[in-house]
Amino acid sequence: MAKFYESINDDLQKFILKQHIFFVASAPLSADGHVNLSPKGQDCFRILSPNRVAYLDLTGSGNETSAHLLENGRITFMFCAFEGPPNILRLYGEGHTVLPDTPEWDELSPLFTLIIGARQIIVADIHMVQTSCGYAVPVYDYKSERDQLRKWSEHKGEEGLQQYWQEKNLCSIDKLPSALGERETSI
Repeated sequence: MAKFYESINDDLQKFILKQHIFFVASAPLSADGHVNLSPKGQDCFRILSPNRVAYLDLTGSGNETSAHLLENGRITFMFCAFEGPPNILRLYGEGHTVLPDTPEWDELSPLFTLIIGARQIIVADIHMVQTSCGYAVPVYDYKSERDQLRKWSEHKGEEGLQQYWQEKNLCSIDKLPSALGERETSI
């Protein structure tokens, strides 16, 4: 059954680091707004301290997490054991978006393997950690990471990615500005 922790201990960190996929959830404050839930892979998650995590956010069709964090900061991460003993781990926190060309980017980006298409880093301060049984999560075999995003980003090139971000990533589907959109309006 569910257990709660104030931080990420050594055993929980080991579990997190073994996972090939994690999920990020965020939501706007509006009751009419859309909850976002995104799967992430590509070895982009880092544990910065027992109560602070970050992930390298790659180009996507939207930018919901950044917009929700700018509005209210709420974020949840979920890790599931798809192999080995069953387990689900959730990290509840408050986050923010770190954009390139900022001092925080310069501090955090060396922790990641930067690939073309990396648009921002999401950082979260974790105030609660929960584990639960995961008995109903199916068992899957990990084969490999996909390379389609890398190929797509390389084909677009730096200028094409910038244009794509302008067209698709400045606001959420509910028209909330993302950190990229905020930067554009402040320039």
